[in-house]
Amino acid sequence: MPAPVAAPLPAYLDPNSSIYKNRSVYFDFDKYTVKPEFDALVADHAKFLAANPNVAIKVEGNTDDRGGAEYNLALGQKRAQALITALKVQGVKEGQMEAVSYGKEKTTGTDDAARAHDRRDDIIYPSK
Repeated sequence: MPAPVAAPLPAYLDPNSSIYKNRSVYFDFDKYTVKPEFDALVADHAKFLAANPNVAIKVEGNTDDRGGAEYNLALGQKRAQALITALKVQGVKEGQMEAVSYGKEKTTGTDDAARAHDRRDDIIYPSK
């Protein structure tokens, strides 16, 4: 009896896929504009999501440690919403996306490199 053939992994679960590897969009200090250098990343995710309307994502907005908690929650939300808008422009349905802000809740440090890393959106796909 032949061995069962495994179904191919969806791209978001395949470690060799670009949408598995590249899920973060970084922002300048105190900004929430998606920079042109992330156009290809946005296009990759948009193409996949538009072709797979049953897949939903969360966009998690983050900030660095500077500023008040309330301000950073609002900034993280604006960052998440900016990425969602960029994905919608490329054909992703609004019902497939949810914006969540963590503000400065997930900061990793206070030096320049850590702060640059913390100013980001993460695209979160289902774990299965």
